[in-house]
Amino acid sequence: MKTQFSVGLLVLVAFGLVIGFTLFLTGDRLRNRGEQFETYIRESVQGLEVGAPVRFRGVAVGRVTEIALVSSRYRRPEGVQFAGAFQLVLVRFTVQMELVGEVPSVREAVDLGLRARLSSQGLTGVGYIELDFNDAERFPIPQLPWTPQALFVPSIPSTTAQVQDTAQLLLQRLEQIDIQGIVGNISGLLTEARAQLAGGGDVQVMLSDASRVMRDVRTAVDRADLPAVAVELRQTVAAAQALITSRELRQAIAQGSAAMTDVRQAAARLPASINQLEAGLRSARGATLDVQADLVPILRDLRAMTANLRDVTEALRRSPSQALLGGPPPADRAAPRTAAGGDRR
Repeated sequence: MKTQFSVGLLVLVAFGLVIGFTLFLTGDRLRNRGEQFETYIRESVQGLEVGAPVRFRGVAVGRVTEIALVSSRYRRPEGVQFAGAFQLVLVRFTVQMELVGEVPSVREAVDLGLRARLSSQGLTGVGYIELDFNDAERFPIPQLPWTPQALFVPSIPSTTAQVQDTAQLLLQRLEQIDIQGIVGNISGLLTEARAQLAGGGDVQVMLSDASRVMRDVRTAVDRADLPAVAVELRQTVAAAQALITSRELRQAIAQGSAAMTDVRQAAARLPASINQLEAGLRSARGATLDVQADLVPILRDLRAMTANLRDVTEALRRSPSQALLGGPPPADRAAPRTAAGGDRR
């Protein structure tokens, strides 16, 4: 009678443990039933797993229930090309509306800027879906060639993707700057100014005329014929005034002044252009280094987590009873003690 009672009690305990273990594995899903949503992400979802949390400004409000490719869940309409929309990643998740509270309808929230974004959690690199309100004009609602099976929430690029896109755009703009053309223009202006001053230009002719006038004045003074000198001086002064007020001289001075102004403006713009180029290169290099520095510890932590998970799985496969009930070790370790006890008998 005692043996039957013990066997029956053992069967009930085992049955209760099976039910408890089943509830432990599925309790998360039973508790997290809520409104079903889906979003489509254009970038890689490495690190995001089914069961990952869904957070609204850091507060957990739901769980990820499905991760798949859009092309495997929605059929491409006939005549529609395999566009970028069918290259997205489908992420479905549930939200417990009682944790959110009184909110407008999903359509109104999306119109106000509700968007989903892929984020990572600390140094571990574990991914989760973050919900938040953003600028609706900057991130408009995309047009989909299919009808979503659940409530649709548009997605926006993650912070890492935005940094990479900004760095690529900066590099493209730097490549479009015609640095050789700017240097060529400055060189042309300097060459033209040097040619005007060296000879053959209007400035050189003006200087030659002034030198000849001064030689005539010196000759007249040396002759000491003051009346004649005075008359000749007046004539010289009149000629000098006529030369000074001539249109050719004004044009030459204006051309020289314009050329020097262009040279000064080009020389003033050159340091700023060089500084902008250096700052752009430093920003691109810094953004690339930051992205690499963020990815290295994430990959290292992911590798360590994979190794730990492999060890736990191997331990469960070898001795599941010891993991659940804390029972004795496997038979290969207990065999020596049994053998020793037999020898003592």
